[in-house]
Amino acid sequence: MRRRSVLLAVPALMLTAAGCGSDDSKSDAAASESPSTSGTPSASATPSTKIVAGPVPDITAGTKFGDKPTVAKGTGTPSTDLAVKTVIQGDGAAVVAGDYVTTNYLGQIWDTAKVFDTSFGRGPYTNVIGQGKVIPGWDKGLVGQKVNSRVEMAIPPALGYGTSGNSQAGIKGTDTLVFVIDILETFNAKSSAKGKEVPQKDANLPKVGTNTDGKAPSITVPKTKAPTKLVSEYILEGDGAAVKATDTLLLQYKGVLWDGGKEFDASYTAGQLAAFPLAQLIKGWQEGLVGKKAGSRVMLVTPGDLAYGANPPSGSNIPANATLVFSLDILAIL
Repeated sequence: MRRRSVLLAVPALMLTAAGCGSDDSKSDAAASESPSTSGTPSASATPSTKIVAGPVPDITAGTKFGDKPTVAKGTGTPSTDLAVKTVIQGDGAAVVAGDYVTTNYLGQIWDTAKVFDTSFGRGPYTNVIGQGKVIPGWDKGLVGQKVNSRVEMAIPPALGYGTSGNSQAGIKGTDTLVFVIDILETFNAKSSAKGKEVPQKDANLPKVGTNTDGKAPSITVPKTKAPTKLVSEYILEGDGAAVKATDTLLLQYKGVLWDGGKEFDASYTAGQLAAFPLAQLIKGWQEGLVGKKAGSRVMLVTPGDLAYGANPPSGSNIPANATLVFSLDILAIL
């Protein structure tokens, strides 16, 4: 997978239309309503961030973690600094810059309480934090917060969409943005799928390890003839949403050759998660992962015609027309 990995070295999804459209009739306008980096000030223009405790508006309904909140209009003058309040303190892992973080969130404008985007009712959203893929207020305000926390932030324009605002979302360059964010889960290079173990009974297929400690699972290839058709089997079956052909996936993966079982590529070896649009990957992945559930570990046996065929990537150590075996942990759908 080196050729594909190089092509997709930058995390594939930002908080844009693909992940944060509206859940109502305003979905077209919502393409830019979410905390995308689009329209934000340049790095040189973004001031150093001072974090203060408030003020933030009151949450007047939906006050429990997981409930869609109702947030009052801001009163008085908002801070010119980033205001961050931990409304509910979680007991999970702390967010570290570079983590992928799954959240539910609601965003509205301080002065009017107009909601410009929410994932509540639509489904959680996952994106990388602390790497400039979201607005600076998110990058700065979520680092250090714990899983299962509810965080409220009041984000000044300089840490939101800058002086240009976001006209499509109805956000002016002078607007302070208010977000309520429930932190559901984090993923990093030590993450694994956590699904239910599925028996591996076919002696003619590879056996894949079921460890969930973030280390690469073992793949033991039998000394038999390789299948001529694609094989896609659960090793650990998760309970998340089913993968669609148009999805971008957050993965841990390992690939070995059927002949000899030698590893040729792995996210574990690289020490970072892979964020891949499924439609840009080899056909074996496209066909074998559609319908599989997030949170699962899947084994794929990919014949050469569904992998790299006669033209494997240069330097990959993959022979022409080789059958490949993959273990893939579908951590999240982005």
